[in-house]
Amino acid sequence: MIQFDIITIFPHIFDSYFNTSIINRAQKSGLVKIKIHDLRLWTSDKHKTVDDRPYSGGPGMILKVEPIYKALKKIKTRETKKSRVILLTPQGRQFNQQRAKRLSKTEKVILICGRYEGVDERVNKFVDEKISIGPYVLTGGELPVMIIVDAITRLIPGVIRSESIKEESFNYQLTIKNQQSVFSLEYPQYTRPEVFTYKDKYGKIKKLPVPKVLLSGNHKEINEWKGNKSKFAR
Repeated sequence: MIQFDIITIFPHIFDSYFNTSIINRAQKSGLVKIKIHDLRLWTSDKHKTVDDRPYSGGPGMILKVEPIYKALKKIKTRETKKSRVILLTPQGRQFNQQRAKRLSKTEKVILICGRYEGVDERVNKFVDEKISIGPYVLTGGELPVMIIVDAITRLIPGVIRSESIKEESFNYQLTIKNQQSVFSLEYPQYTRPEVFTYKDKYGKIKKLPVPKVLLSGNHKEINEWKGNKSKFAR
């Protein structure tokens, strides 16, 4: 089992996604445990202030180090599990399938959701790594956390059939001459009907059939087709 502890100022933002589909089933079966922690519980003033203006001026507000430190200290001492503390920030290394695999072997993952203009730099002293989900700006770290929890959860044994995971995109990594890594993308998939008929914008009847090789029953040819149709991404 793996446990996720999520530190956020918007604890209810996760309710819908984590209570649906695969992640919900994983929790009910005891394979995954998710705890949401409201950062405001570790503030020391009556207004439960979690942010303040940046020193030297500038736009926006910065999440304070003190409540985050207190939250981490409390969460890490509640249980004896080995934990990994992660800060979601644009300055982090980009998340990918290989990092998801590594984190899926961790007993406890603590995720800190950034907000506003960022987090006090001193928080870095108390985290194990910083992660970004891509080169773009989001309002906060809650969406990235959902993505990370989803990617890790589906790798936990028993959550999804192992056969399904083996053939997924990004599951195979190759290294080419210039030391750049490329990942396999899954071959095209088809289901019923065998032939899909539609009208184009000119009113002409068009047909989109399933490739004949997939209907042949010849497993050798089918596997060769799948291999040829698989693509690679950097």
